[in-house]
Amino acid sequence: THFLATLGTSGTLVGTGRRLKELNPAIEIIAIEPPEFHGIEGLKNMDISIVPGIYDAEVWDRKVQVETEDAYDTARRLTRELGLLVGQSCGAAMAASIEVARGLDEGVVVTVFPDSGEKYMSTPLWSGFSE
Repeated sequence: THFLATLGTSGTLVGTGRRLKELNPAIEIIAIEPPEFHGIEGLKNMDISIVPGIYDAEVWDRKVQVETEDAYDTARRLTRELGLLVGQSCGAAMAASIEVARGLDEGVVVTVFPDSGEKYMSTPLWSGFSE
């Protein structure tokens, strides 16, 4: 009933969102974006960014904003609790998905994890991390 994707190039949100709406117009497409000044590698706040040509604001039904620390904390939690080594954009996707799911009485929430955490091992995302 709900599909969420982060805004970077916006290709995943736009392409998947268009197709899902063709198949079922009742599916809610939700864009995940960071605040204007953030530290979430790979994500864009479209209000202040160079907007990719593929971006189409008509595809999504609403936006959910995720703060940098929430994205980092959720990425670390996914690693600690589930053994998934993910990057901060995945943390943002999961944090937004949890927020949406908490607001539902029933439904299905689907998101995409756009990267892994291995390329961020020397960044603040993982500094001081322990199990």
